[in-house]
Amino acid sequence: MYETRKGDDKMKQYEYVNVHISKFCGAKSEEHREIINQYAAKGYRYVGFIPTKISDYGKIKDMDLIFELDL
Repeated sequence: MYETRKGDDKMKQYEYVNVHISKFCGAKSEEHREIINQYAAKGYRYVGFIPTKISDYGKIKDMDLIFELDL
């Protein structure tokens, strides 16, 4: 998903990449690092994440990684 935002006369583009955290990967998953490196190679900056699905026990099951690009 792409969105643009105008502020200080500079346009920004944001992309959100959903990452599923399976019970087999959990904290030892390195998928997020690969995604961050891929987007960095395209000129994006990693700016944070938003949990999009949380279990009844508070474990993050899905999250969106947020990337920003100056236009």
